[in-house]
Amino acid sequence: MSRAVVFGIAGDAKLWIADLDAGTVKPLDGATGDLAKVADLRKAGASVVKKVDFAIAVSSAKAAFSGHVEPNP
Repeated sequence: MSRAVVFGIAGDAKLWIADLDAGTVKPLDGATGDLAKVADLRKAGASVVKKVDFAIAVSSAKAAFSGHVEPNP
């Protein structure tokens, strides 16, 4: 089972990697290989999801911990 997730937030060109075992989130600079190809698809407007079954962007960690999910604009 994967214990790391690469993700991007809509409106932000940067990619991030969250290492769930280490409890860290860091910028992922210089994607190469297949990851670079997927990043290019993202730049063209595609959403790519693999082995993640739940993800929601929220305004803050506090909002998520309080159970709040913002409606779509």
